[in-house]
Amino acid sequence: MPSHPPIWDDLRVLLAVHRGRSFLAAGKALDMATSTVARRVQTLEHALGRPLVQRESTGATIEPDALGLIALAEHMALELEASRRGPDIKRVTGTVRVSAPEGFSRQLAQVLARVQGKHPGLVFEFTSESRLVDLGRREADIAVRIARTTSAPVIEKFMGQARVAVFAARSYVERRLPGARLPNALAAQHDWIALDRTLDRLPTQQWMRAYGATRFVLRSTSPTAIEEAVVAGMGLGILGEAQGATLGLLRIETETIPPPVDVFLAFHRELKSVPRIRVVLRELEIEIRRALA
Repeated sequence: MPSHPPIWDDLRVLLAVHRGRSFLAAGKALDMATSTVARRVQTLEHALGRPLVQRESTGATIEPDALGLIALAEHMALELEASRRGPDIKRVTGTVRVSAPEGFSRQLAQVLARVQGKHPGLVFEFTSESRLVDLGRREADIAVRIARTTSAPVIEKFMGQARVAVFAARSYVERRLPGARLPNALAAQHDWIALDRTLDRLPTQQWMRAYGATRFVLRSTSPTAIEEAVVAGMGLGILGEAQGATLGLLRIETETIPPPVDVFLAFHRELKSVPRIRVVLRELEIEIRRALA
């Protein structure tokens, strides 16, 4: 039995470990010694009577049954952040250029609409493309990304993970996959829809190969084209959980689960103090974290 209920300061440390994916990164974010972070997590684990963090040589991950605490911590952090807005953010105006992968277009457009509703003086230029814009050369002010950058002037903030799964149209399931269950041994017998070969380094693409997919009937740099092909019953594809459900697709049961997609918010470090950029970054972070939580 826990000796006391977790308080915000406890959850704040756990949330920092989740966001930074290591005790070291959490300590830097909180301006706290790594040993202190580890001790605080251990104290919380003892209070709750169960492990909360998987400690590995490559970093730290939150135990699946502790994700409810992370959601609570995210909610508390968002509420605290929202309460701080106002006095320090005066009316801002100007154009902010935002870039994101095509698969995020719908959701991000909705987010930008809400931000613009709060700050009517802002105007957005939104670019949706498969390539990574060069923030170092100011091709955009802010970018939502699913891959890390090596550019020194660019700051990246880990927002969270978007969960994905294998989906198919009902017509494909009725024709080729009764029961909507795909054992690893049968993956090579099915038609798959995937991103272009230039994006094979992405974890979801690597998972397809590792699971046994060999026959790719459509490859595209366009997530929208992949989405439409799956809806048309052309084959199996990996889509976001919410996306697949919205499209009325059937989720396919697999022996292992495709890895979630890491989502980052990136910007040039010299723009951090520009009022309109600071405002949009803050609003985007709140909205994206809420959506991913």
